[in-house]
Amino acid sequence: MEALLRPIYQERASDPNTIGIISVEKREEVSPITDTFDSILLIVTLEAEKPIFTKHYSYDEKKTAMHIITEKQLRKWLLVGTNPKLVDWIINGRVVFDRNEYVENLKKELYDFPINGRKVRMGIEFAKLSRRYMEGKVFFEQLNYLDAYNHIVDSLHHLARLAVFENGMHPEVMVWKQVKQLDPAIYKLYDELISSKESLEKRLELLFLASEFLIHSRTKDGAQHILEVLSSKEFWAIQEIHEQEELKKYSVDLEVFIEFLVDKGFILIEEQTTKSNKIMHRYYKVKG
Repeated sequence: MEALLRPIYQERASDPNTIGIISVEKREEVSPITDTFDSILLIVTLEAEKPIFTKHYSYDEKKTAMHIITEKQLRKWLLVGTNPKLVDWIINGRVVFDRNEYVENLKKELYDFPINGRKVRMGIEFAKLSRRYMEGKVFFEQLNYLDAYNHIVDSLHHLARLAVFENGMHPEVMVWKQVKQLDPAIYKLYDELISSKESLEKRLELLFLASEFLIHSRTKDGAQHILEVLSSKEFWAIQEIHEQEELKKYSVDLEVFIEFLVDKGFILIEEQTTKSNKIMHRYYKVKG
């Protein structure tokens, strides 16, 4: 395999725009890490016309996927966590080309997981968690149990990823394998939800009660990043919050997260008059 792929990555390595190349081979017969491919070539470039470019190759009844991504795209994926396989590729993959130790420094950064980066990742994950949990609870109260089940499974998944971040690590593709060791209480909730013999209604009722405690106990840490950003001035209009560069990472979950924090008492509402006597402007303030 190595001899067959070498000409492909050597051609890319000769390009001064290429700063790192990583080779990843599958570890199981059907591997979610490599998207069922026998191997992956991850090539990182400084710039490119397209931030993501993919090619597939076949050889000796095997298949390889080559992904060429810009450093900017790689950083975006690492920050928002939309491609969990990427962390595994960087940490466990074999470095076949490394310009100025770029990949080695990136690995060290992932292992160290600086506190500022961790706070942002926890904030984004907690925002997703709060949305799925709140929506799931509404479905449950409306007796839409299957929709509630779907949302509580998602919220538990976000809670699991949050637990991994709390331990200074990055979530992997098989996150429940990590959580079973790192936070058995969350794993037990998940296991009870999917394996309990109780009725779906009863399982959901117990899960929402138990989840409420686990979420509440993590709110202060999960909201640390957004509260620090909003503490930079006294009052915020919602449009100002949307336009704040640090908070754009929260995307569609931002407003739901703000309202969740209002409900929990971390953010206060400041009302100011409009031209109408009956309608007030709604502003947001971090509780001092």
